[in-house]
Amino acid sequence: MKGLKKLALATAVAAAPFAANADLKALDDSAMGNVTGQAGVTIELETEVSIGEFRYTDEGYLSVNDIFIGGGAVERDADGNVTGVDGLLDELLIDIDIAADGDAVIDVHSLEVDGNGNPVPIDFAVAVGSASLNASDGSGNSTLLASNIGIEGDLGLLNIRVDTATDNLIMNVGFNVSDMDMDVDFLGVNVRDLSVYGAQFYEQVELNGQPTDAAGLFASAQITVGKGTSVATGGDALEISVPQFVADIGVGAVEIGGQSIGSFRMDNLAVTNTTMRVYGHADPVGGGTVNQP
Repeated sequence: MKGLKKLALATAVAAAPFAANADLKALDDSAMGNVTGQAGVTIELETEVSIGEFRYTDEGYLSVNDIFIGGGAVERDADGNVTGVDGLLDELLIDIDIAADGDAVIDVHSLEVDGNGNPVPIDFAVAVGSASLNASDGSGNSTLLASNIGIEGDLGLLNIRVDTATDNLIMNVGFNVSDMDMDVDFLGVNVRDLSVYGAQFYEQVELNGQPTDAAGLFASAQITVGKGTSVATGGDALEISVPQFVADIGVGAVEIGGQSIGSFRMDNLAVTNTTMRVYGHADPVGGGTVNQP
């Protein structure tokens, strides 16, 4: 949603010089009537994003470095370090409509269609160089949490509704992760060939040799984001609810000391009735270590 807001803002800024110099005329009632009830806005998008560093600072800070978002596959050097992605996040169609009840309805799908006229999944690739915790007290202490994170997959469904009756943002998403590799450095563990598919993936593969419909191809979830109330404090909180998330998850290898200790999978994983509330907290007064003379 934040990306769409930024895109809308960028479009408005880009259009401003043309509007300032155009011969603008006020629309009369007849012209306004022709506007009402017209089709919504469609945006065709292709992009590749790179971020040198994302930093979250509290007292110390979390640093995420060398982030690449695009399509295709994750690129790595001869030592296995991620260096980027090899394609664009492209052929995206974003349809935006305002319903009669005032709801904003956003549908994201592919420009490309299959033989039956249905949009094909949108391939994506995400590469992250490293994520670390860092001190800001001059000690120079840091912990490398993870590195060489590469994620490849497909987006099969993304519908977003901003509901005016509840002031909630509601997302329906279907996706898969065909391959994910990462080094969990502070534990000395490497994860190889992690995959996430729909809850019928393993059943369909065992029966047909491959998944045959969306129940096998795509993990699915509905996510509701809005304002809630903290149980602990009674104050406002960001509330995120997931009524149901179902998936099949597999890991090709878990490595310790550079050697695989085996693989595992979770068949028909279901996470239900989940609510998370996020809010800020103040540091305890007088907290921390007291140095005695």
